Amino acid sequence: MVRGRDACWEHCVLVDATRQKVRCNYCRREFSGGVYRMKFHLAQIKNKDIVPCTEVPDNVRDLIHSILSTPKKQKTTKKQKIEQAPTGPPHSSSASGGYHADNAVSSGQHGSTCPSMLLPRPSPSVQPTADDDKKQKFNEADRRIALFFFHNSIPFSAAQSIHYQSMIDAVAECGAGYKPPSYDGFRTTLLEKAKIDILENIKKLKDDWKETGCTIFCDRWSDGRSKSLLVFSVASAKGMIYLKSVDASSRADDAYHLVDLLDSVIREIGEENVVQIITDNATNYACAAGLLLKRYPSLFWSPCASYCIEKMLEDISEMEWVCEVLEEARSVARYIYSNEWVLNMMRKFTGGRELIRPKHTRFVMNFLCLRSIVVHEDGLKHMFSHADWLSSAHHRRPDSQAIKSLIYLERFWKSAHEVVSVSEPIVKLLRMVDGDMPSMGYIYEGIERAKLAIKIFYNGCEGKYMPFWEIIDRRWSIQHHSHLPAAAAFLNPSVLYNPIYKFDKNIRNGFHAAMWKMFSEEKDRIELTKEQPMYLNAQGALGSDFATLGRTLNAPGDWWAAYGYEVPMLQKAAMRILNQPCSSYWCKWNWNTFDNIYNSKRSKMELEKLGDLVFVHCNLRLQDIGRNRGILKPVNYDEVDVSSEWPIESESSSLVLDDSWLYNLPPECRGYLVTYE
Repeated sequence: MVRGRDACWEHCVLVDATRQKVRCNYCRREFSGGVYRMKFHLAQIKNKDIVPCTEVPDNVRDLIHSILSTPKKQKTTKKQKIEQAPTGPPHSSSASGGYHADNAVSSGQHGSTCPSMLLPRPSPSVQPTADDDKKQKFNEADRRIALFFFHNSIPFSAAQSIHYQSMIDAVAECGAGYKPPSYDGFRTTLLEKAKIDILENIKKLKDDWKETGCTIFCDRWSDGRSKSLLVFSVASAKGMIYLKSVDASSRADDAYHLVDLLDSVIREIGEENVVQIITDNATNYACAAGLLLKRYPSLFWSPCASYCIEKMLEDISEMEWVCEVLEEARSVARYIYSNEWVLNMMRKFTGGRELIRPKHTRFVMNFLCLRSIVVHEDGLKHMFSHADWLSSAHHRRPDSQAIKSLIYLERFWKSAHEVVSVSEPIVKLLRMVDGDMPSMGYIYEGIERAKLAIKIFYNGCEGKYMPFWEIIDRRWSIQHHSHLPAAAAFLNPSVLYNPIYKFDKNIRNGFHAAMWKMFSEEKDRIELTKEQPMYLNAQGALGSDFATLGRTLNAPGDWWAAYGYEVPMLQKAAMRILNQPCSSYWCKWNWNTFDNIYNSKRSKMELEKLGDLVFVHCNLRLQDIGRNRGILKPVNYDEVDVSSEWPIESESSSLVLDDSWLYNLPPECRGYLVTYE
């Protein structure tokens, strides 16, 4: 008999079949021991070394708790089955000759016992129960939903949407006779209502921006020829919103045009709410930033930190000996993934783990691939010496022999371990800033920690670690156009009060420069000057027992919100700086979604309708990301796990939107054709 799927699997995933390691979908914590121990975690029941989940929804917690509280059915032996026969009238049977559960097996009244083995067996043709009827209805509903998905080529990932189950529940509550929205309803009133709901949510976020500030992202895409698109979005501690996209193809290199676009976004958001603007560091963007900051002197411009760190990895990969090792690792991965049989065998020896991470950019993917190969060194060696491999036709092929020779080459493994050891501190830094949590308060410390880890690996040998330091310093110097990372490090209590961390003059100077820029009024600067000693010496509420405990337990912005009330100007600055991101890479746009808007000439009405659909679509997905993120957490560089799932891997890409309904708009709505710029 096939065992039914445990309900707990809806709330966790298997990450290592060999060790029965599972990961919680809510707090991402991993446990060995299978799904049984995960139940205690989700039910928030302390059991040995199991830590209760702090982010599990109440309804899920109660469900798992009820499953654990329900006693298991005891297995009955064959002897017990014979003895436990039902009692009832001796001559009771159905009209079809079937045997009812209340038929007699023994009769205590008559003092006689009838062996159950002599009774007639129940007929297989029993009447269906209410449960059977309900199950048939459920199966039919499943079939109908599946047909709808298949017929309309809907991606199966749509079933993972948070709106999927809520949609089914809402339809079920309506009962029989409910008529779903029509074609026209979707593209008119319902689309407009969805847009209004999102705009109402944005209004609520604007209230939070007054306190925490926000960051404007300007992401650029080009097809390498003539097409250039810009996407403007806004991020804060409470989440991210999509504002608009613009086709800038005709003026892609015009810094003044870019300034005008950014200026319109700032005025839409409110100058008093904006802390920084993040773009790439292309020449026209740097020029536009300089012009823009003259208009808004209290704002900061920052290049994308992820782009800067990826450039560090790119420079390291161009070192001759590193390039050779990465190319050898790629050859191993290419060979394994080019043959399904070899790939399946590899997965058996890696516990189902993959060697490649295809959603990352090229240089990041190369280093992560090498790291995976190093982690599974023993498994790969075992695979190429296993009897199944030696008995297959693959091991006799020349390309297989070459890969096998490389797998057993001592020089390869020595170099591979060295590359992983010096690159992983930088990859950890990238993973830290690529997360969807505000990381401004940690990036400066992360750079220093990465350099220190490389120096320690080489035992302080300057000739070995200095080439890597020079790459890091050269690329990091680009970020020094903004004083925010240094100011954020100074305002992060987990950094400032850490006795092992030494503050250099760059951090102090950066903090002072940032404060002078943010607060232009003399009275504000005087108050900041008075409040700094209280923070440096942990006086008043900043030095209380709770504040001391919260330095590493609370997110830096939350720490200041809770304990900074005695230094209000410093509190205001800290909450606005520490709640900002460093990178937009964690939320990758599917540029086909936007290119689809501008791929041909459209009327004004068509542009507005399709623009509304993109606006609703993107913001619903961003709301889902923010909902899954939960509360803000502190970032610990030592606990960053680059092998775990990155946000860019867990979030499915935005879909290419269907625009065929635009061509069925009424003639009076089509207007005249324009090219949108």
